[in-house]
Amino acid sequence: MNSNRSCPPEVFYTPDFLTAAEAQALFAQLMEEAQWEQGEVTLFGKLYTEPRLSAWYGDADAHYTYAGKSQQPLPWIPVLTQLRERISASVAQSFNSVLLNLYRDGQDAMGMHSDDEKELGPTPCIASLSLGATRRFVFHHRERRAEKYTLNLSSGSLVVMKGKTQRLFKHGVPREKTIHEPRINLTFRYVYK
Repeated sequence: MNSNRSCPPEVFYTPDFLTAAEAQALFAQLMEEAQWEQGEVTLFGKLYTEPRLSAWYGDADAHYTYAGKSQQPLPWIPVLTQLRERISASVAQSFNSVLLNLYRDGQDAMGMHSDDEKELGPTPCIASLSLGATRRFVFHHRERRAEKYTLNLSSGSLVVMKGKTQRLFKHGVPREKTIHEPRINLTFRYVYK
């Protein structure tokens, strides 16, 4: 893992975690095998359709709630189990779940947020793997508004967020009208009971 000046202090970016061939094959396999759905979330008392497709996989007890939505994990599929083992070994961290997001093009996005739910613990480690189209990934400090970081996440890249990152920063994937290709993002995490 490489620390990068364009990242917050406890964020590590590896642009070539997977080879181009590995990333392409994995992208195609997940497009076909993952059980994609378009979810709905409640924000500020209003119901919204999520601007992306998603799938939640994990151990049977890895229940996760965000934005008023409770996630019941699908059972691990072999490709995700293998990937979990590879990433766990690389970052020396155990994971019991993974959230897959499919951004169909640049109109699909993820709003600014922190993964700071109680079931992730006080200092969660989240490993985020990108496949497909390159997309911008932005960080904004919660208090020091001028402190911002942007990474261009290419296919096969891995971002690991550790320590106080979720308490100090929000992150997101903004809309980009010029992007016409899909991207899959996998965020491995450990959900506590």
